Amino acid sequence: MSQKVELDDVDRQLLKALSDDARASGTALAAAVGISESTVSLRLKRLKTLGVIRGFRVDIDAAAVGIPLQALISIRLAKHDRAEIDAFTAAAPQFPGVVRMYHMAGADDYLLHIVATDTEAVQSFVLDYLTRYPAVAHTRTNLIYKVQDGSAWIPDRA
Repeated sequence: MSQKVELDDVDRQLLKALSDDARASGTALAAAVGISESTVSLRLKRLKTLGVIRGFRVDIDAAAVGIPLQALISIRLAKHDRAEIDAFTAAAPQFPGVVRMYHMAGADDYLLHIVATDTEAVQSFVLDYLTRYPAVAHTRTNLIYKVQDGSAWIPDRA
């Protein structure tokens, strides 16, 4: 589990600016936050070292490349056998179409965010990849109509 890192106002402003545009140059970030480029560089290096910034990723519009359907699949495990859970946990993020996997507390144990070409592909995904694991007892699929990113996840204060 990650340890809480103390962020000051400059750190929060940098994270907000990067959330808006992860490709922003050091010059642009410095101007947005009101600090020097060298300070931006040092701050970003510190935030990466501390694990606050885990990486930079491209956000691809799956529909633009011919994969228009997204779904969230809730997965409930039948039994909590460590070996079966470990096998599923290691394999599932590698299944075709998986965008992200969440391990959760509550009624369901996992939530998979997937992309697919159509509803038949979603059905095939469930049958071909999920039901073959003995640990999986139940799945529930929810189709996503629209995705909108939030911008208020960075705390104003620690």
